Amino acid sequence: MKRIVMVGMVVGLLLSCAYGQEKKNAPPAGRKEHEFKGKVEKIDPTAKTFTVNGEKVEGWMDSMTMVYVPDKEDVLKKVKVGDQITAKVYDGDFRTLHDVQVVPAKPAETKAEPAAKDTKKDSKAKK
Repeated sequence: MKRIVMVGMVVGLLLSCAYGQEKKNAPPAGRKEHEFKGKVEKIDPTAKTFTVNGEKVEGWMDSMTMVYVPDKEDVLKKVKVGDQITAKVYDGDFRTLHDVQVVPAKPAETKAEPAAKDTKKDSKAKK
């Protein structure tokens, strides 16, 4: 009988921990969502944070460099210093970045020189 009670208590404890972890990563309910954009300047895997130079987010925060916590720890393994990112932020929470995505780098734009006009063809066409 004691064994059944102990197993039940352990299972209950594990389930409550899992539920608590799930709630921690959920976005804050009833708060206004904003789109965040910025550049990663530093990653601190020990503290599970990263420093981002964020652009101004209207109605939320002016542009500034700040230390943030990602909603999911695996983000710190995916981002690199110098990456441009987007994320979701919520009113009243100035520390957590939700749904962090790395913005793909744009290929270098090459400036093609304008095609040279063939003046001989143009002069023949006029005749």
